[in-house]
Amino acid sequence: MSVIGGLWKPTILVNLLLGKKRFMELSRLIPDATQRVLTLQLRELEADGLVTRRVFPEVPPRVEYEATDLARSVAPILANLRDWGNKFRDSQQCLPELVPYCPAEDAKTKRAI
Repeated sequence: MSVIGGLWKPTILVNLLLGKKRFMELSRLIPDATQRVLTLQLRELEADGLVTRRVFPEVPPRVEYEATDLARSVAPILANLRDWGNKFRDSQQCLPELVPYCPAEDAKTKRAI
């Protein structure tokens, strides 16, 4: 589970399953992830064999990331997680609204009376 677990790994993998991406493309697609976190997650995915990193000998350097066959084998699992998450979110939105309750406010009201 640690191979695809975490906040950003599934999102990175889904984006790479759609095709090769450069680092800044991924950064724009996942704006809430800092560049440091994105770099660390990509390195972990590469070390686990889910992502290949291709460096082009150009100036400025160009790097592309691509999903491997192993990552493609995880795609159905990611799709199932997405579907479950959507159903869970929808079921949570159907719950009655919570009424905020603070015992401290009750105590203030009783003292004032």
